[in-house]
Amino acid sequence: MVQRVAIIGAGVGGLASIKCCLEEGLEPTCFERSEDIGGLWRYTDSTDGGRVSVYRSVITNTSKEMSCFSDFPCPEDFPNYLSHSLLLEYFRMYAQHFNLLQHIRFKTTAISVRKRPDFTTSGQWEVITETDGIQELHIFDAVMVCTGHYQEPYLPLASFPGIDTRFKGQYLHSQEYKDAEAFRGKRVLVVGIGNTGGDLSVELSRVAAKVFLSTRSSTWVFSRVSDHGFPFDMINTTRFNHFLDRLLPSALTNRIRFWKFNSWFNHANYGLASTKSSNFKMIVNEELPFCLLSGTIVLKTKVKEFTESSVLFEDGTTEENIDVVLFATGYIFSFPFLEESVRRLIDDNRSLYKCIFPPQLEKPTLAIIGLIQLTGSIMVGSEMQARWVTGIFAGWNKLPPTSKVLADVFKVKPPVNRNPSERENLKMSFISYTDEIASCAGVKPSVLRLLLMDPRLALAIFFGPCTPYQYRLVGRGKWSGAREAILTQWQRTLKPLRTRVVDDSSNDSNGWRWMCLLALPVALTAGFLLSKYARPGWTLWAGPHL
Repeated sequence: MVQRVAIIGAGVGGLASIKCCLEEGLEPTCFERSEDIGGLWRYTDSTDGGRVSVYRSVITNTSKEMSCFSDFPCPEDFPNYLSHSLLLEYFRMYAQHFNLLQHIRFKTTAISVRKRPDFTTSGQWEVITETDGIQELHIFDAVMVCTGHYQEPYLPLASFPGIDTRFKGQYLHSQEYKDAEAFRGKRVLVVGIGNTGGDLSVELSRVAAKVFLSTRSSTWVFSRVSDHGFPFDMINTTRFNHFLDRLLPSALTNRIRFWKFNSWFNHANYGLASTKSSNFKMIVNEELPFCLLSGTIVLKTKVKEFTESSVLFEDGTTEENIDVVLFATGYIFSFPFLEESVRRLIDDNRSLYKCIFPPQLEKPTLAIIGLIQLTGSIMVGSEMQARWVTGIFAGWNKLPPTSKVLADVFKVKPPVNRNPSERENLKMSFISYTDEIASCAGVKPSVLRLLLMDPRLALAIFFGPCTPYQYRLVGRGKWSGAREAILTQWQRTLKPLRTRVVDDSSNDSNGWRWMCLLALPVALTAGFLLSKYARPGWTLWAGPHL
């Protein structure tokens, strides 16, 4: 029987894990190597000690309503997209409200996590920690690793001939980037066009002499601001859209998606993407198109090689007098504190059962929280993982037999011929994955049942944004405020915008009532078709992760 739980890391996943342990009557002890909570989102000017943190100007890619803890909405006066300082303030509110800080040991590093000699029967772990140079041995019944997947910078210098032998300028990974001032007046090459590469290119373009952005893949760009000014993820990440994506052929949904993106600007004209592209990525960036249009950023193909001061690209073009190369090439995960026999089981997140449990362990007392890439908020996914895991530790939830667990892993595990950065890009549908874990935990809401009991709530759940409050309506951890939070989510969205109120009396106040009446038969039909015809595994891309 699990009682004492070690939690490694006091970021988003660690805070959620502490709270979930307490709710299940477990005894959590969280070890955080730094002096504060927040993990990646606690900004610091320093990069000493290898700690990864966000850059100074970062803004969340997912909105507050889609990213908050499921029973603790963000304050209504917070903006819809948060700076790192506001997000950290929200974490502090959460930790204080649920009395989590007393369970965290700060400035304490996990040095070693090893199975006890009797692990096959006890499932227990020996955890060695270090505080101020003094090591201490602990015995725990279970361990939750909450260090996430932004752990070690991925810097593939071998793929860029000449960068470390001939090039005389400066090169660095985006992990070392804090603000743009050090790049003022310089010619900068940014390698990689993920969310970070796009953000940093735009920021650098304001002070650098010139910014070149190198990409090897087709990239679709969209804005956080969707139709009528609402947050993109609140409009797009809905159960209705998810249902359509599972029902319609993927070729058709891709055509609709590409048409939507090209309605903002033609991506082919900008050299970003073509509707004929089979492999592509999607990033959020409102300013990148204008920077390309104004010439402050120049898009380039894949780098072929470096000389002393220039860069040769695969299309044969060359850019001279490059001062700085900034690699936005992502991160790899590692768990150096885990014993080798356990660490080698974790090739990527899909070598874990439900992206959480190493399936080969004799006892399911080790859980990896937050090692996921979702098309929505990782915060929400991590909290759902923690709820299910602590339910298993407490004996309320059960894992299938080992044979079924291994079969599930082998079914979804990708090919092994992946480089470290590619294994990190195993992105899953936010709704599909969160629903899957919620079903395991017994907390997934039933839209059809709600249609009979509470039609207004059912319509809000099916046609409205899939906010995390939905997973507090039923089951263990049910929150009495969940229904109200769902029905008032648009009010909290609009509240920070109402700093200057204008007369908009032309709006029809009865429009919403008519839409609800018309939507009711649609929702019933959709639920029937989904249960009868939809194939498992189909997903809808629904925006980037937090």
